[in-house]
Amino acid sequence: MTIARETILRLFLDVLETTERTITAPLTDQTVLLESGMDSLGFAILVARLDEELGCDPFTASKDPYYPKTFGEFVAFYEKHLGP
Repeated sequence: MTIARETILRLFLDVLETTERTITAPLTDQTVLLESGMDSLGFAILVARLDEELGCDPFTASKDPYYPKTFGEFVAFYEKHLGP
């Protein structure tokens, strides 16, 4: 598991708890983000916290808008922008 994946997973679960949301199913790469239990406020908090910890917000850094559909796509998007 990469540092990015570990950080994203940890913060994802932390934000769910902080916003008093519950995960609806085990979080896997195939988990559809809209069905994960996270709401839009939670995603905004998650992206802000990831920017603090990883020093990257790929959504503002990317020239093209991108909307990951699954947890795996979300992680891959961050890993792509963090580089090696």
